[in-house]
Amino acid sequence: MSYLQNKSVLITGASGGFGALLVTACLQRGANVTAVDLDLEQLKQALPEGDHCLLMTADVTDPVAMQSATEQAVSVFGGLDILVNNAGIMPLAFFQDHKVAASAWNRCIDVNIKGVLNGIIAVYDTMMQQGQGHVVNLSSIYGNAAVPGSAVYGASKAAVNLLSDALRLESKGKIKVTTVRPTGVPGTGLGQGVLNPEAISGILGSDYPGYLETMMAVMNGTADEHLTSSDSIGYAALEPERLVEQILYAIDQPWGVVISDITVRASNDRYVI
Repeated sequence: MSYLQNKSVLITGASGGFGALLVTACLQRGANVTAVDLDLEQLKQALPEGDHCLLMTADVTDPVAMQSATEQAVSVFGGLDILVNNAGIMPLAFFQDHKVAASAWNRCIDVNIKGVLNGIIAVYDTMMQQGQGHVVNLSSIYGNAAVPGSAVYGASKAAVNLLSDALRLESKGKIKVTTVRPTGVPGTGLGQGVLNPEAISGILGSDYPGYLETMMAVMNGTADEHLTSSDSIGYAALEPERLVEQILYAIDQPWGVVISDITVRASNDRYVI
C-alpha cells in the first residue's frame, strides 16, 4: 500500500539530479506530480509529461511564479497535498573569496532561503483550508554548525531549519513538516556550484586528503566495491537514489504520522558534523 496514491505533490528543482528522481519515484507510487524548474526544455527531457505529471517553469525566488505553480497544481489535480522544496545551490567559499563569491552568495540567499519561504507561502493557504498538508524542506548537515568555507551556504540551511520548525508550530497540526539534512550526494550535481574546492575541507577536517583520494577513485571507477556499494559498511558517498528512498519513506506515511527531521548519510562519509 502507498499513501502517496492519488496525492498531489509539487517538487521544485525537478529537471535533474535528485529532483527528477524524486518526481519519477512519486509517480511510480501513484502520485500526481507538478514538476517545477527554470527550464521547460530540460524538464521535458528529464520527465514524462502526462495525465499524472504537470511540467511548469517557475523561479523559486519569484513569489508570484510559485503562487501560479501552486494554483495550477490545485486546478489540475484538485488540491495540493505535499510540497518538496528541493531547489538549492551550494556556493562554498571562504570569506577571503568574497570578490568572486559575492554574487553567488546573494543568489544562494535568494534560492535557499527566499525560495523555501516562497514555496511555503504559496501552499500555506491551500493546505490550511484543506485542513492537511505536508511540506518537505531540503536542508543539509551544513546547517547544523559553522565550519570554514560554508558561512553563507550553512547559514542558508540553518534558516531552512528554523523556517521548518516555525511552520510546524504555527500550523498547529494541519501541516506536517519534514526537514531533510543530507550529507554529500555527489550524483546530484550540487557540487558544481562550489567556488573554492578547498572550502570542502571545513566539513572534513583532517580527513580531507583521504576524502579527495576516495572521491577521485569513485569518479574514475577504480574504487573498491566496499566504498561504492550501499550494502557495505564502508559505503563512502550517498547515491541520489538512496536519498530518494529515505525521503519517500518520510512522505509515504499516513496523515497522522510525520517523520519530522531526518539526516541521511553514507556510513563511511567521514563528515565532522
